[in-house]
Amino acid sequence: MSRRAQAPVRHILPDPKFNNDMLAKFMNVVMKSGKKSLAERVVYEAIEQSRQGSDSVDPLETLNKAVENVKPRLETKSRRVGGATYQVPMEVAPARAVALAFRWIVNYASARKGSFKKALATELKEAALGQGNAIKKRDDTHKMAQANRAFAHFRF
Repeated sequence: MSRRAQAPVRHILPDPKFNNDMLAKFMNVVMKSGKKSLAERVVYEAIEQSRQGSDSVDPLETLNKAVENVKPRLETKSRRVGGATYQVPMEVAPARAVALAFRWIVNYASARKGSFKKALATELKEAALGQGNAIKKRDDTHKMAQANRAFAHFRF
C-alpha cells in the first residue's frame, strides 16, 4: 500500500442526455480504448432495452436499482500479521462499492454470449430484480467476509 497522500477525487462531467453523474461514471467503465461515443451509444441503448416490459417512468430507475442491489457491504482484505496472511473482513467505502458494482456488471455482461448491448441490458435487468451473475458475485463476497469474521479483530 502506498504511503503517499491519497489521490484527489476527480469530478467528471455528467452525461449529456440525462445529466447524471453516476451514468457518466458507468459509461467510463464500459468505455474501451477511449471510445466514449461508442460507450455512450451502447449504454443508452442497453438502458432502453432493460426498461422494456416495465412501467417505470424514469429511464435510469433500472440502472439505479441494479447498482443498489449489486453494491457489496463487506469485503475481505489481506492483512499480514506475524508471518501469516489473514483475510480480514472490512466494510466497503461507498465510492468503492459503486465502482465494484459497475465493474462486476460490465465484466459479467461482457462474459455473456451475443452482442454486448443485449448482454448489458440483460445483466442490468437481472441485477435490478436481484438475480444474475453480478448478484451472485456480491453474495460470494459477503459469504467470504462472513466466513472470515473470526479475523475481524485484525482490522486496524
